[in-house]
Amino acid sequence: MQEKRLFEYEYAVIRIVPRVEREEFLNVGVVLYCRQKKFLQSLVALDEDRLRCFSPLTDLTLIKSYLDAFTNICAAATANSPIAKLDAAGRFRWLTATRSTMLQTSKVHPGLTADPAATLQRLLETLVL
Repeated sequence: MQEKRLFEYEYAVIRIVPRVEREEFLNVGVVLYCRQKKFLQSLVALDEDRLRCFSPLTDLTLIKSYLDAFTNICAAATANSPIAKLDAAGRFRWLTATRSTMLQTSKVHPGLTADPAATLQRLLETLVL
């Protein structure tokens, strides 16, 4: 019987930080990179009601535009972005770089998986939903 092959992956949680100075955040997605499978994808689940309760003055339109840009860069779907033109590893490193903005990621965490897409979905369900 053939064994399942495991691949190394890295992931980070995508967070909304409405007031950076307070360092409070709401998890809204996950980005996962697997070099061996040439996989880089993010999943986002923005609970607007929860965000409004957490931070009533947050501009939801602005947050959605940030999340759309993040997803487009991850998928290399933004033709006019120099970051989207980087290879998958370069895009992942840029997206997960430490920054002090409303849209941040957690530290990068490693793991092993046979199916990066299924692992991404599981991480979203576990860490965001």
